[in-house]
Amino acid sequence: MHTWAADLMSAIDPNSGEAEVFARIAAAAHALGFEQCAFGMRIPLPVTNPKFMLLNNYSQEWQERYHDAGYVRIDPTVLHGRTSQAPLVWSDQVFGSAQQLWSEAQSVGLRHGWCQSNLDVFGVTSMLTLSRSCEAITARELAGNQMKMCWLVSIAHMALGRLIKPKLYGDNAIELTSRETEVLKWTADGKTASEIGDILSISIDTVNFHIKNVITKMNTPNKATAAIRALALGLLS
Repeated sequence: MHTWAADLMSAIDPNSGEAEVFARIAAAAHALGFEQCAFGMRIPLPVTNPKFMLLNNYSQEWQERYHDAGYVRIDPTVLHGRTSQAPLVWSDQVFGSAQQLWSEAQSVGLRHGWCQSNLDVFGVTSMLTLSRSCEAITARELAGNQMKMCWLVSIAHMALGRLIKPKLYGDNAIELTSRETEVLKWTADGKTASEIGDILSISIDTVNFHIKNVITKMNTPNKATAAIRALALGLLS
């Protein structure tokens, strides 16, 4: 346990790159008896078509097939992960609504799997999937390893999220002044420019000046969208 945990903790080294971090996560999964590992992250913006990124060590053939068929839109495990953080073990029942996907996955050796999602305070969702070609996941195995598996989910979200979120948002260099942050926080709470001016003891013109600057920095069409993006990026925490 100590060696497994120590090796895993190295994955959060701020100097590690995306490929190196994922390799360490995959190695930890392999030590738990899983041949394949997949990680997906989804940000809440844009609201109508959220961006996501997938990393895995599946065969190139399966990666291309999964992408070309648009399976991410109907994958029952992905749909589960968007609404629940409870661990899920693959089964015929789980994939009952996606028989073609299940059949093709099994044909390339993805027969037994486990997954769990993670949702942070900024609305960013990730999911870690562990799978193998043989030996079903037993209740005894889960009893002995599920704590490690769940911990691996959290570490993956933290370590890979640090590297992936800036790519998905595409604006990781945004810096707000203390006054811009104050104004945007009150905007996010639904306050008008007049109300914010009274709260901060500044003029309405000054409030609007800061809001205009924030909209420009955030590259958004209006102050509401700027507030949502800033919250998602953790700029208002």
